[in-house]
Amino acid sequence: MMMTHYMELLASNQPWNLILFMAIPVILAETIAVTELYLLFSRRLNGKVASLNRWASVLVGIYFLGIFVYLFKTAVIPLTISGGWRGLADVVAVGFYLAGVVPLGGMALLGLNIIGREKTAEDKLKLHAIWVAVFLIVAHIAMIFGMLNPEILGYVAPVVDHMGM
Repeated sequence: MMMTHYMELLASNQPWNLILFMAIPVILAETIAVTELYLLFSRRLNGKVASLNRWASVLVGIYFLGIFVYLFKTAVIPLTISGGWRGLADVVAVGFYLAGVVPLGGMALLGLNIIGREKTAEDKLKLHAIWVAVFLIVAHIAMIFGMLNPEILGYVAPVVDHMGM
């Protein structure tokens, strides 16, 4: 069975790649999602939960920007130049994983008050909830396609001639 580069990244260098590229971002994102629900239902936009939500948003946005830059330089560019992509599933998995930088970056910028300064607390909450929803969508698309065998969507692995013929 063939793996996407997404899945190969998580399976390699155990447990470190899994921790760095999946566990840390997911734990922070789940913290944001759970605290976001509390904030949406309670409307208590100040206090410990709101502070946790804000700082988890800032931290994951900055952290994921680092992941984005690292993987773009070490994986996306080399795979594109060498033609090493493993078909559509591979491109979708990696592309959507890296697209997570947009909503996570939006949450960080909002948390740092770089964007949305003129918005009311209620409007900021709505915008933040939208970023959370967008992140959940792109992350789940990445996971689904990342776990898919690329051959299912038509990828054919190149035949390697070990005999030099």
